[in-house]
Amino acid sequence: MSAGTTVPEQLPSAGRAGAPAGPRIVTGAEPFTLDVLPAADDPVAPPTAPLHIVVLPSPHPHARILSIDTSAAEAIPGVRAVLTYADAPTVPFSTARHELRTDDPDDTFVLDRTVRFVGQRVAAVVADSVDIAAAGCRALRVSYEPLPAVFDPAEAQTDDAPKLHADKPDSARIADPRRNLAAEVHDGVGDMEAGLAAAAHVVRGTWHSPRAQHVHLETHGGIGWLDAEGRLVVRCSTQVPFLVRDELCHVFGLARERVRVFAARVGGGFGAKQEMLVEDLIALAVLRTGHPVQYEYTRSAEFTSATSRHPMRVAVTAGADADGVLTALAIDVLSDTGAYGNHSAGVMYHGVSESIEVYRCANKRVDAGAVYTNNVPSGAFRGYGLGQIIFAIESALDELARALGIDPFDFRRRNVVVPGDAFAGAGMEAGDLVFGSYGLDQCLDLAQRALLHGNGTAAPGPGWSVGEGMALAMIATIPPRGHRSSAAALLRSDGRYEIRVGTVEFGSGTTTVHAQLAATALCTDAGRIVIRQSDTDLVGHDTGAFGSTGVVVAGKAAYAAALALKELMLARAAELTGTPVCDCVLGPEGVRCGDRLIGTAELAAAGELTAHGEHSGIPRSVSFNVHAFRVAVERATGRVRILHSVQAADAGAVLNPVQCRGQVEGGTAQAIGTALYEDMRSEHGVVTTRTLRHYHIPQLADLPSTEVYFADTADELGPLGAKSMSESPYNPVAPALANAIRDAVGVRMHRLPMTADRIWRAMQEGEER
Repeated sequence: MSAGTTVPEQLPSAGRAGAPAGPRIVTGAEPFTLDVLPAADDPVAPPTAPLHIVVLPSPHPHARILSIDTSAAEAIPGVRAVLTYADAPTVPFSTARHELRTDDPDDTFVLDRTVRFVGQRVAAVVADSVDIAAAGCRALRVSYEPLPAVFDPAEAQTDDAPKLHADKPDSARIADPRRNLAAEVHDGVGDMEAGLAAAAHVVRGTWHSPRAQHVHLETHGGIGWLDAEGRLVVRCSTQVPFLVRDELCHVFGLARERVRVFAARVGGGFGAKQEMLVEDLIALAVLRTGHPVQYEYTRSAEFTSATSRHPMRVAVTAGADADGVLTALAIDVLSDTGAYGNHSAGVMYHGVSESIEVYRCANKRVDAGAVYTNNVPSGAFRGYGLGQIIFAIESALDELARALGIDPFDFRRRNVVVPGDAFAGAGMEAGDLVFGSYGLDQCLDLAQRALLHGNGTAAPGPGWSVGEGMALAMIATIPPRGHRSSAAALLRSDGRYEIRVGTVEFGSGTTTVHAQLAATALCTDAGRIVIRQSDTDLVGHDTGAFGSTGVVVAGKAAYAAALALKELMLARAAELTGTPVCDCVLGPEGVRCGDRLIGTAELAAAGELTAHGEHSGIPRSVSFNVHAFRVAVERATGRVRILHSVQAADAGAVLNPVQCRGQVEGGTAQAIGTALYEDMRSEHGVVTTRTLRHYHIPQLADLPSTEVYFADTADELGPLGAKSMSESPYNPVAPALANAIRDAVGVRMHRLPMTADRIWRAMQEGEER
């Protein structure tokens, strides 16, 4: 167990059962989304073998479709339908899914007559096999009118730039279609000019973060059919089944009770599956053909047609007095949302909020805009905008601390928020964010102590320069404006317990923690807990598995349901035995009332026992992460070797140390990838890194062993004191690496990824341009 780890004494381990899906995962037997077989009597499998969809992508970054000749495709044996804009609903929507659908602009159609990026759907062929459907796509004859395109978000705001969504009404909720602005924020507190005038030193700089692909193991995909009652059923790889169901109902004019959406175990998401990218087309094909239909993205399509991380340009101005106290902090953010505005506002608002609010400063300023371009759409990505903006802020503050001759850890200690400070500054939505606990001070101490202690790893040789760097991050434990979850707890006839939750398991381990929480409430072992999840037929509602809410929202709802079931069981046992409820005690095998034990199976035989729990996600707490590196940089090549990697995390009460440490290690690994290697490139809107052969995600050989330390805190808002810890480990890694490289070779890197050639060039020039 890592130093500093805290585990509530009353929380049982997962027991001999371990992670519920553990044996199936390691043996390759866990059924993922498309691992289903036709079975007429199986309600979670299609009644017959499915048809397949293949999509014809746009070759143009911006064009008007004049006509589509489908006759040759329709004549191919095995082609069942060809779908174009003429067949699709005319209801606009956003592929992004949030609790409030109005959070995102309605700028998208299932199939549109105007295409705005290379790779956008033009038409879809539904056929007996993928090969036949692909042949049908090749047989389509499409006439286009190419339109002017724009690929740079700064150019997109100029008067003569093409207006990508000028045809949209005010009801689409686009900030300013005339300037291609999907969303913007301009906010501040205090007086920036006065703050800069009071500074002993001021740092100004601009930092760039590129697109990044999620590279989840399971690509986007799903299968849909009509069940025996004629309901539309969609099984898909999604983080948000309830929100997908609701949007399908909105787009196709269906009642909620006529649509069911569910997910098996999802093979990774990292935010990419907080979108509706396949389900709408599947629904259209099923409703058109009446037959089960399957659609699965290829890996290349993930690069060319799915969403990526928002590229951002972030300018920072920071000033501090001679004592190292911040007097001014301003950021100017330009975010490329691509052809559509899914997640544009949310990523922008989230990115500028906690990144700047973690610091106490009387004078702050935020200016930010998310801009439409004819690039592939951006979307939700781990950290949700914080990673890009924290890279800039933490790099600037490191430079400021150097200029003042102050240790970077001490500089942060002098300026970070502490309990009692208000969360109501520039770019921040005030109201429900509070300090449910506070461990940032411990995280700074733990990371600094570990770095000072060292790990004995030396530089590879005399041609390498060694440096150290650190960075911190704060994140709200739950997204704003509500994140709701409902759960149910049942006593089964076999004496085991069934917990029903709406949230999805996609590798973060929430299912294991849900079983542990339920077992704690029901005084039993997690091996006796059966989890059913991620199905709109199971519970009333669940906003979804995003924003690191699997434990702190869905887990809290499951815990509440289990506690309510415990009370029902005690009341029934008291009734059966004539014993006062206060004299009845629930144990692993049942309820003991005096000398008599009423087993769980006996309690169940007396009638069904079901209890419910829910959580609204309000109020919200904050989590903290501090990362520190010692690196070696080879001066002759610019190669970076990570010698020591440390992260200290304030996760509240750590309910499952092994899993939580795995989240920190995984977030660090992904962040190292986007910091040092991953660069999703495009030329005139055409993605050129469209295979993993050309897109370097880190392999085990590229990754260090990261030491993980947990602060000793317990959050008053989370279940049994826990806080979220899935997204946040990602956020401080890139700036900590940049700061260590700066310490090693004396150059400040302003652009990700910090590849060897860029570092070498910066060393030659003395400063990256």
